[in-house]
Amino acid sequence: MTSSSTPLRPFGQAHAVRQDARALLVGLVALLGWDASGADLPITRWYGTLQGFAWANHWLVSGVLHDGVKYAAWALFAVLVVGVWYPLPFARGLTRAQRVWWLCAIVGSLLLTNLLRRYSATSCPSQLHEFGGSVAAYVPHWHVFARDGGSGQCFPSGHASTGFAFLAGWFALRGTAPRWARLWLIATVAVGALLGWVQVMRGAHYVSHSLWTGWICWFATVVAYHAAPCWRDAPAGGMRGREADAATGAVAELATLPAPHSAI
Repeated sequence: MTSSSTPLRPFGQAHAVRQDARALLVGLVALLGWDASGADLPITRWYGTLQGFAWANHWLVSGVLHDGVKYAAWALFAVLVVGVWYPLPFARGLTRAQRVWWLCAIVGSLLLTNLLRRYSATSCPSQLHEFGGSVAAYVPHWHVFARDGGSGQCFPSGHASTGFAFLAGWFALRGTAPRWARLWLIATVAVGALLGWVQVMRGAHYVSHSLWTGWICWFATVVAYHAAPCWRDAPAGGMRGREADAATGAVAELATLPAPHSAI
């Protein structure tokens, strides 16, 4: 029998692996469904014409929601860096190693996204001939080795990763501060989706680019979470099995939500 002083681990490793794998699988199926729908180009045509993209250099979209958000993301990252030594109130239940992992997982997601972009043959919508560019034809991103005549390096979305990379906060907090973890998750997904839509308006990405960015960041963080000794060996408290099921089920439902039909 376990003594009362020994911390229990109701949200155990095996249970967490199953729940996280299920969320990844649901998200992957939803993404493949989106790609099969062929909706990328029709949605891009809402904003692009032969004259280009009217929102490309708009002060709100380009200045605030693109450049401004990047500065805000760096500021938040700086807060988390300071939080390694002086943690935020809702992160005080984490060890220093876990707070360092939080930072490393964010950086890892950003690096992976940019690495994939570097070797991508997919060009941005603004380069398509029908939107005033020089690329002759639209080539979906899943045609990995097909060249479309453009510069490439446009898949996945770097700007959307500015939001989605912070998904690590959900994993870091879900064991000790589940309410804050859910708020963090909702805010991260909302910001990532908004930034992805901003890039659609600017002709910088298709919807699928941002959706895949979210999944890639989620995948990278799941792998980092279950591989890190600071989580694998630490007792987890605060989240009961039933609560974990509900929370992770909510993540799976988020992955199946359709793209928004309005700009901002």
